[in-house]
Amino acid sequence: MTYRIVSHLTENQISELLDLYKNEFWSNKRTHQDVVQMLAESDIIIALVDENEKLIGFTRILTDFVYRAIIFDVIIKPSQRKMGLGSKLMDAVVNHPQLNSIEWIALCCLPEMVPYYERWGFTSELGKMQLMFRINQSNKEIANDN
Repeated sequence: MTYRIVSHLTENQISELLDLYKNEFWSNKRTHQDVVQMLAESDIIIALVDENEKLIGFTRILTDFVYRAIIFDVIIKPSQRKMGLGSKLMDAVVNHPQLNSIEWIALCCLPEMVPYYERWGFTSELGKMQLMFRINQSNKEIANDN
């Protein structure tokens, strides 16, 4: 599989990302307008595109570039899964030059994905720290779907 990494999406790739989101329970209610705003506000975008510039993988990171970063939306096109592209995407994240001195990087994943992310040093053992969430009540329906 021939691919390259890009840090910005074209309008066509944004539409392809929205199509990917529509296939996942955790993102199937996202709109084009919201995704465009999300991309504009994300600090780092890492996407995989094929030789025809079609989107095949995507993730984004929010960070202060010093202490904390959090990875969101690690996603690979369903027809391209089980080919090692998710690993290429995660390698690009953990080796990203703007993230190599960050104190810690976090992500959320389903329990069955924990062993996968442990390969890059992620752990659910937070010691004395506890991860907490506050869900906006207007978005409660979406959170309950996850």
